[in-house]
Formats: sequence, C-alpha cells, structure tokens
Amino acid sequence: MLDLSRSGRAVVALAILALAACGGKNELTPAAGASLPPKPAAAATPPTPTELMTPSVQARPRRSDELLKQSEERRDDRFDLPPH
Repeated sequence: MLDLSRSGRAVVALAILALAACGGKNELTPAAGASLPPKPAAAATPPTPTELMTPSVQARPRRSDELLKQSEERRDDRFDLPPH
C-alpha cells in the first residue's frame, strides 16, 4: 500500500482538482481567425458546433438486444481439427 504524507496527499488532491477543472462545459466556438467548416452540399444551413461534435448513427450504431430465440446445432466443420 502506498503511504503518502500530509503534503503528498495535498499535492494529489490539488492535481485531481486541477484535472477536474479542465472539463469545462462552455459552448464551442472556432479559434480566433478561423471559421467553421463549409456546409455540406445537400444541407440548407451550416451545421452548428454541437451538431459537428455529435456522432452520427453510423459512427455509433445502436445496440441490438435481440435475444437468441432458438438454439441450433452447429453444422459439422471439417476444418475444426484437434491440436497435434
């Protein structure tokens, strides 16, 4: 078990707090002098920063919860050989 002194625990606590402060929840904006990417050809309006950061359905498919309804015997596999 790691034994930390009082000052060591304070340093670890400050590091954790500093790391937690990095995750701000501010609205995203382009950097100074930069602009958002051009709008897609088929889109009526350019996407917002939030829309650009949201993954598409293709990027994050939904989970399939379909249960196995019927158990089936496996077919014989002639390449499933025992080890030598």
